[in-house]
Amino acid sequence: MAATDDGDGEGEGEGEGIPSIDHPLLQPDFLERRLYQLKLAGTAANHHTLVCLPTGLGKTTVSLLVTARRLDEVGGKSLMLAPTKPLVQQHADFYREALQIPNEEIVVFTGDVSPDDRAAMWDAATVIMATPQVIENDLVGSRISLSDVTHITFDECHRATGDYAYNYIAERYHADADQPLVTGMSASPGGDEEAILEVCENLGLQEVEVMTEEDADVDEFTHDTDVEWERIDLPEEVIEIRDALNEVITDRLEKLKELGVARSTQPDQSQKDLNRMRAELQKLINNDQSEGFKGMSVHAEVMKLRQAVTLVETQSVEAVCLYFDRQRNQARSSGASKASQRLVSDPRVREAMRKAESFDQLHPKYRKTRMLLAETLGLEGGERVIVFTESRDTAEALTEFLNTSFDAKRFVGQGDREGSDGMTQNQQQEVLDQFRGGEFEVLVSTSVAEEGLDVPEVDLVLFYEPVPTAIRSIQRKGRTGRQSEGRVVVLMAEDTRDEAYFWISRRREKEMESELRELKGMASELESELEAPQQSLAAFEGDGENAEGESTAKVERKSGKSPAEGKSSSGSEGVSNQPGLQDFAADASGEGDSADDEDGDGDGDGNGNEDEGVETHVPSAEGDTIEIVADQREMDANIARDLSRREEIEIRLETLDVGDYICSDRVAVERKSVADFVDSLVGSERSIFEQVGDMARHYARPIVVVEGEGLYEQRDIHPNAVRGALSSLAVDFGASVLRTESEADTTELLAVIAGREQQTADREVSVHGEKQSKTLGEQQEYVVSSIAEIGPVTARSLLEEFGTVEAVMIASEEELQEAKGVGQVTAERMREVIGSEYDGQ
Repeated sequence: MAATDDGDGEGEGEGEGIPSIDHPLLQPDFLERRLYQLKLAGTAANHHTLVCLPTGLGKTTVSLLVTARRLDEVGGKSLMLAPTKPLVQQHADFYREALQIPNEEIVVFTGDVSPDDRAAMWDAATVIMATPQVIENDLVGSRISLSDVTHITFDECHRATGDYAYNYIAERYHADADQPLVTGMSASPGGDEEAILEVCENLGLQEVEVMTEEDADVDEFTHDTDVEWERIDLPEEVIEIRDALNEVITDRLEKLKELGVARSTQPDQSQKDLNRMRAELQKLINNDQSEGFKGMSVHAEVMKLRQAVTLVETQSVEAVCLYFDRQRNQARSSGASKASQRLVSDPRVREAMRKAESFDQLHPKYRKTRMLLAETLGLEGGERVIVFTESRDTAEALTEFLNTSFDAKRFVGQGDREGSDGMTQNQQQEVLDQFRGGEFEVLVSTSVAEEGLDVPEVDLVLFYEPVPTAIRSIQRKGRTGRQSEGRVVVLMAEDTRDEAYFWISRRREKEMESELRELKGMASELESELEAPQQSLAAFEGDGENAEGESTAKVERKSGKSPAEGKSSSGSEGVSNQPGLQDFAADASGEGDSADDEDGDGDGDGNGNEDEGVETHVPSAEGDTIEIVADQREMDANIARDLSRREEIEIRLETLDVGDYICSDRVAVERKSVADFVDSLVGSERSIFEQVGDMARHYARPIVVVEGEGLYEQRDIHPNAVRGALSSLAVDFGASVLRTESEADTTELLAVIAGREQQTADREVSVHGEKQSKTLGEQQEYVVSSIAEIGPVTARSLLEEFGTVEAVMIASEEELQEAKGVGQVTAERMREVIGSEYDGQ
C-alpha cells in the first residue's frame, strides 16, 4: 500500500496498483506518487523554498522527498522543526516509517530531553525532529553545530515573525552550514504579500511554490468543504450580565475621555483604539504627568472587563464565573493592582457576578453543539467530530457536558493554568492515538490541534466561536474535506463579537488566497527583493574581503537578516546545479517533475566547495573567546541570543541557583526590568534582597542591573522606597547597582564586563553559586522577614529590638511599634498573621 500522507503525517492508501515513489532511502511502495508533490519537491531540492499547500495534502511528504534526496547525494544531517511537541512526534513517526534509515538515527528533541543527552544524540543522529525553542537554546549554549546540516525544514513557517525562535535558527543556519538548504512549509503563510515576504526574508527563502485546490494536479485529491454558520440567540439573563459589565466599561471610558485619550465611550471599542489609548497614556507617563499612571490603571480595568464580556458573549456563563473567581483571588493577593481591586469592588460588577453564579440554564451554544453532534454522529452515521474552542475552561466544561451523550475527550496544551490543568506530552499523544484508532468520537480542542497535527478525517469541524485570523481559520477547516466531502459549522452569538470575528476572518482568508495566487510564479521578483538589502549591506564592507568569503559571513550575522545569499549568488552551495526529482519516479508521465533545467546562475563548479575563511559558530579554541554563563530562564529575553551572535563570545546555558549571568569567578549579575525590580520589593515570592544576599555569599562582585525607564514611576510605590531599596543593595549587601536603558544596552554592558574580567583581568568563569546554609542570624532574619512580607531591613530592626524570634512573635501591636521602621499598619498585619487561626483552604 502507498502512504498518502493526507494528514500531513502518516496514512495508508487504499487499493492495489497505486503508483509509488521509488528512491534508495525510501521504503518501497510506501509513498503514493502525486505529481504536485514531486513538482514542489523538485523546486525545493534546488532552492531555499517556501512551499504553500492546503492542509491535508502532504506538505510533510514534500519535505521528506527533499530530505531523502539531500541525505543520499550530499550526506550530513537533516533537521525538521515544528512548533509543538505532538507535531514533532508525529513527524518523527512518519519519517521512521518512510525512510530506510535506522530508527535510532531519527531522534526527537524536545524540552523533555536533557541538554547533555541532546548533545550526544545530535552527534549520532541523521535526522533530528525538534521544537524550535530547544534548538535555539542548544545553539545559544554552543551545545550543537549546524555546520553539517544539509537540509532544514521549518514547518508552519508562518510563525517566522518577530522574535520567534525560527528567525534566530535560520540566521545561524545560513551563517554556519557548509551546504545549507531551507524548506519552509505552511498552508497559510500570511495575510498579505508583505507578511509572506517577511517570512521569506526571515528564513532566507528565495522561491515561493504555491499549490491551491484549483490546480488540476491537486483537485483530484480534495473535496468540497461547506462552511455553515449557526446564529445563536443569547438568553435575556446572559444579555443582562453583559450589559452590566458594558455599563462599567462605559464609565471607565468616560474617565479616559476626560484625560483626552478616549474618543468614544462605546464599550465595543476596537483593539486598535485601545492600543492607541495605551500609547497616548504612555506618552503622558513619559512626560512625568501623574494622570498617565491613573489612566493606565483605568485602561487595565477596561481590558479586564472586556475579557469578561467576551467570555459571557462567546463562551459560556461558566467561563465568566471562573474568570471572576480569578479576579477576586488576584485582588486579595499581596501586591494586587488597584485595577483588580476596583474591578471586584464595583457594585455593578458584583451584581454581574451574582447573576452569573445564579444562572442555571443550559447555554444555547452547548445546546446547539449537542444537537449538531447528534445529527452528525447519529442520524448521518458519522464517526468523528472535532470541536475547537478558544478557552481551555470551555474545553474542559464542554467535554464534561458532551460526555453525557457522546464519548468525548479534551485536547489542550501543556502549560498549567489556574482552574484548568494542562496535558503532558504523553497524555496528548495518548489522546491522539485513541482518536485515530476510533476509541472515542469527539475531540474538544484548543488551538494546540490547529497546526498540522495528523488527526484522522473527520465528518464535522465545529467552531465553538469564530477566530479573527485567516491562518487559524484555514488551519482548523483543514481537518475535514480530505478524502470525502466535509462540513464546517461556525457558532455565532447574535450581535456579539462573534459576528465581527467571523467576517474579519472571512475577509482575510479571501485576501490570503488572492495573495497566494499572485505570488505564484513570482520567484524571480521575490529573489530580487530579498537580495537587495543583503547586497547593499555587503557593500559597506567594501575592501575586497568579500572575495575571500570572510566579510560576507560577518555581514550576514551582524545585519540581523537571514542571509540566503551567504554562500553563493544562487543561494546555497551544492544546491542549484542539482537535477530535479525525476529519479524519484522513473515513468514517462513525470513531465514537469524536475527542475533540472534551472541554471546554476553563477555557482561555478557546483561541487559544494565552501570558500575558506567563512566563519561559523563552532566554538573556538580555549582562550580565544569570552565565555558568559546564562541562566536558562533568561531565554525569555534576547540578551543571551544576541550575545551568541558575536564571534568573540561563547554562551553556556545552565540552570543557575544564583544570578542570571556569570561573567567570571567573582562577578555574577542579577538582571531585573524596572517592573520586575519593583515587584520583587512588594509582591515577589523571593525578594531582591534574598536573591542578592545569596549571590553575595558566592561572588565577590555581585552586580544588579536594573533595566528600563520609569523606575520611580512603577505602580503606587513612593520613589523614596525604591531609593531605599537601591541603597540597601549597595550598602547592606555590597552589590553594584547599574542602570541600563534596554535589553540591547544590557547586552553591551555584559559583554564589556565579561571582557574586562576575562581578557583584562585574566580571570576564569566559574559557576560556584550552589546555595549554602544560612548562618543562624540569617535564618532568624529570614523567618521574621517572612511575617506579612515585611522584608529583611525591618526584620533586623525587630530582632535588634526584641533579641529573639520568639520575643518578636509574642510582642503586642504596641510593643512592635517600638521597633524602628514599624508603624501601626505593619504591626497590625504582623499580629494578624501571627495570631489568626490557620485556614488551610
